[in-house]
Amino acid sequence: QVQLVESGGGLVQAGGSLRLSCVASGRTFSMYNMGWFRQAPGKERDFVGAISTSGATYYADSLKGRFTISRDNAKKTVYLQMNSLKPEDTAVYYCAANRLFLTSSHSQYEFWGQGTQVTVSS
Repeated sequence: QVQLVESGGGLVQAGGSLRLSCVASGRTFSMYNMGWFRQAPGKERDFVGAISTSGATYYADSLKGRFTISRDNAKKTVYLQMNSLKPEDTAVYYCAANRLFLTSSHSQYEFWGQGTQVTVSS
């Protein structure tokens, strides 16, 4: 069992940056592929990016170059660095964990955090 807690969300002006953190409980964090997703009001949950157990990363095409995912296994934490933020990035951001795949499919993730709100003002 893995419990995930996101933090770092907030209100930022367009063009600004935020770094989200997701801290995991349990002793096997390093064995999980970690993903970030986001959900805007009235919309489906969208894939942002993911990082494998070995540190390989995979991003939604539309976000490449602005968002960066990293992990620190010693701290049991995965990060999402978001730069050049736009109003359309406004959403609740979730981290998720799965043992098997580096994937964009949210149905493949076993464990989810509660989400953190990111609001980008124009």
